[in-house]
Parts: sequence; C-alpha cells; structure tokens
Amino acid sequence: MTTTDERGTAGKIPDAATPAPPPVLLPPPVAPRTLLSRAASVPLALGLTVFMPLLVAVQTGTGVHDAAYYLQIALTMYAGARLSAMILTSRRKLLQGSFWLFVYMAMGVAPLAQAVLGRVPTPVVGPRSDLTLAVALVLVGCAAFDVGSLLARGRPGGAGRGEKRPALVHRRRLHLLVLLAFACSGLFVVKLGGPAVFFSSRQEIIAGIEEAGVSQADSQAGQAFLRGFGTVPALIALLAYARWLVTSWRARRSPAVIGVFLALVGLNLVVNNPISNPRYWFLTVMFALLFTVFPVSAAMYRSALSLGVIMALVIFPISDRFRYDEKNYKPVESTSMLEPLAMKDYDQVGMFANTITFVDSGARHRFGRQLAGSVLFAVPRSVWPGKPRDTGVMVGQWMGAVNTNLSSPIWAELWIDFGPLGMAGGMAAMGYAAARVDRRFAARGTRRAPPGSLISLVVPLVAGYSFILLRGPLLQASGRVAIALICIALITTWRQDKGSVLR
Repeated sequence: MTTTDERGTAGKIPDAATPAPPPVLLPPPVAPRTLLSRAASVPLALGLTVFMPLLVAVQTGTGVHDAAYYLQIALTMYAGARLSAMILTSRRKLLQGSFWLFVYMAMGVAPLAQAVLGRVPTPVVGPRSDLTLAVALVLVGCAAFDVGSLLARGRPGGAGRGEKRPALVHRRRLHLLVLLAFACSGLFVVKLGGPAVFFSSRQEIIAGIEEAGVSQADSQAGQAFLRGFGTVPALIALLAYARWLVTSWRARRSPAVIGVFLALVGLNLVVNNPISNPRYWFLTVMFALLFTVFPVSAAMYRSALSLGVIMALVIFPISDRFRYDEKNYKPVESTSMLEPLAMKDYDQVGMFANTITFVDSGARHRFGRQLAGSVLFAVPRSVWPGKPRDTGVMVGQWMGAVNTNLSSPIWAELWIDFGPLGMAGGMAAMGYAAARVDRRFAARGTRRAPPGSLISLVVPLVAGYSFILLRGPLLQASGRVAIALICIALITTWRQDKGSVLR
C-alpha cells in the first residue's frame, strides 16, 4: 500500500505487523572531546600560571627585586599559560608542548628561583642590564614562536605527494638497522670495558671513553661519534619495533618480532639507561618511547607534559647522584626547596646574558658562522682550521670558567649569529614549523595509520630531542642529529606494496 506525502512523492506505508527497522546510528559530526573537565582544567591552569610562580616568588632569599626579577615573573606566567594550553588542547601538539615545557622549567621557574635566592649555577659576568635584556629577549622569542604557530594555522593542509604516498618504514631495511644497532652498541660496550660500567656513573663512562683513546683535549668528535652510534641506532630501532607491535596484530603474533623487540629492550637498558647518560638524553628516550607506545592517547600526552614539570623539580636533582662515583659524590645539604634549581643544569638564562655580554665586549655577531659550524660539525679542523667552537665552550673560555661544558640555549645561538631581528625571525620560523608538523602528525598519527608510518616514529623522537636542541649548544647536539638522520634515511621508503612495508 502506498500513499503520497505533502510534496507529492510516493512513499510506502509500513505494515503494522512488520517490525520497525533499527535506527541508523550516524557517526558524530566531530571527534569525541579529549579536553579535561573544568574541575580539573581550571586548577591546572591556575597552578602552572599563577600559583607556582607566586609560590617561588614568596620564598625567602637575597635576590634583588628589579626589572629582571619582574620580567622573570612575567616570563614564567606566560610560559605557564602556554603550557596549560598545550595540556588542555583537544589535539596532541608534541613539538609545541615540548617547547613550552622546556621554557616553563628551564627559562621560567628555575631562573625565577635563582632570582629569588640570589644564586646562579653559572656566574653572570656582565652588568645587571644584560640579564634584564636576556629575560626580555626570551619573552620576545616566545612571543615570536607563538606568532609563527598562529601563521601556520591559516595555512591549509595540502594534498600533494606526501598526502598520497606517505613515508613508511621499509621492513628489510629495518632489519639492517637492527643489525647496525647491535654492532655499534656492542662496539661501544666493548670499548668501555663491558656492560658493568654502564651501571656505575657517568664519570666512569667519560673515563672509559678517555681510556679508549677516542677523546682528545682539543676535539670531542671521537667521543660524540662513539656515544652517538652506540645509543641512537638502538633507540630508533626500539621505537620502530615498539610502534610495529602496538599497531599491528600480525606483529604481536610473530615470535620473531617479539624476540627482536625484547633484545632491543635489553640493549637499550644497557646503553640508554639513566645512570650512564646525561639527564636530557634520558628525557629524550622517555618522551620518545611514551609518545610511540601510546600513539593516540590524549591522556598520556597530557600526563607526559604534566609529569614533566614534576620530573624537572624532583627527579632531575635526584638523578645528579648518578653523575659521580662513590668517591667523588658529595651530597648537597639544602635548606630551601629552591636550592636544587639554583645548583643544577638550569643555567640557560644566565648563559644567554653572558652571550650578550660576550658579543658587546667586541666579539660581535657571527652572521651564521656558529650555525655553519654546527651544520658542518663533521668537517675536521685539519680541513677547516678556523672551524668555530660550540657557543657554550667559546663563551665559557672567554669568561675564564674552569668547566666550559656550559649550555647555550637556542635564543643565544640565534642572537650570537643574527642579532635581535634574526633571533625573533628564527623563533617565529621554529613556531611555524612546529605547528605545521604537529598538524600533520595529528592528521596522520591516528589509529588507522599504518604500522610503518614514519611520521608517527620521527615526531616523538624529535619532540624528545628538542629538549637538548633548545638547551644547546647546537654543535654538541648535531652529532646525534646527523646519526638519527642516517638511520631514518636507511629505513625510509615511499613504496606501498605489502612486501616492503611493515604490516
């Protein structure tokens, strides 16, 4: 039986005895929300932006309350607001989140604690005005980073070759990387005298490298290559297998894949453990693993950024215990909760001020010379006699420091090469690039992404290593970057056939 509706179209009247069809459940118009509830997000934002800076500022100390002090408070609050936004966003922004986590702790809370106590880990040799200028320039750089990320929002995502043929991990070349990782890490372990030294202290590792004859007084290239090839291929191979197991049921049913993964876990426990490695490198390992094992977890992303603050305040000072052996370790008795932040690795703002003083003392800007030295780090000094030293060492020697293993944050690297305008432009370019990569990662790093998705492997690694790049010096960080690029190039393919890629 049929009838005609108001528009004159014929429609069939369902029979009373015929059961009505089940309702069709349409997919939601937008993805489910991953934001925290208001009850959790408001205290988090207020805690990072207001309560933490004020808690530090009200502590007892001998610091001077001048323009540098109030600018430092403003910088800490600004970074806290931006870090809160990264944690509370509905999208995972790995590169931007890592940037703001570093700024909040290393350029915000820690220097504020030093300003309150009137103590710094590295002496600021110039006038107080240079420190004020350094804090102001850090603020300018952060604002430029935000401008760059805003410009990236207006850029529509293209549908070029990369969208149609994404880069994937080549299965057979991954096997070659595994062999390379075991060979290089095995050589690293043998050169240093066996696995036991990797569970003693970082001082023992340095002594072992010197005894192996790969470290020279005027060049650290041999040490950098040995440590780089001994740690980086093992980490990238582990990340690739972890990604493969997490996203592929075939891999989880393969005893061979599980066996290689477990062997890589054991290898990384030896060469990439927190006892024998610098704290920033272990932070790289931890962040890269978390974001690879939990590729689409918004909860893990938020937890990683939130716990990063706790790690910087608590875990970093404790992990200094692994730097020395029993004979040379001298426990520090602190009378204030802020003292560990004034005695550890947080010398970035002070070193930026020293870099400004160094340039103003007659050294002048280098107009890209320092950057060229970092990019061409592998060129021996016998070929390039005037090859620049890394910025931290150069400024430290000018200061007359005994220990010249000093940081040189990206703000200082850009400043010494290109001045204030170049620094602002460089930070804006970084913000633009980070936002573009985060958008592409959010679009491709989904549950439907193939197990061999290269961007799902590389972006977590870059997010972790960004702490080292931001801290500087760039020349010291370039070795592992180059080795990582070699490993990634080895396993990269654009072929889509099932026999070549991970499934």
